[in-house]
Amino acid sequence: MEKAMHQSRGVGYTEYSQNLEKRIKVEKEREREYKESRRVVAEVDRQVHR
Repeated sequence: MEKAMHQSRGVGYTEYSQNLEKRIKVEKEREREYKESRRVVAEVDRQVHR
């Protein structure tokens, strides 16, 4: 888990769990990526259901 998180977020789980600023940064990035993915899915749905 630590390696996967470090590869995807550039921060290890230990550092993530012990550093509030890094945790907030990671969570904001996750939220941004989630919202972007939802936008893409909605766009694809619109194109498929024309």
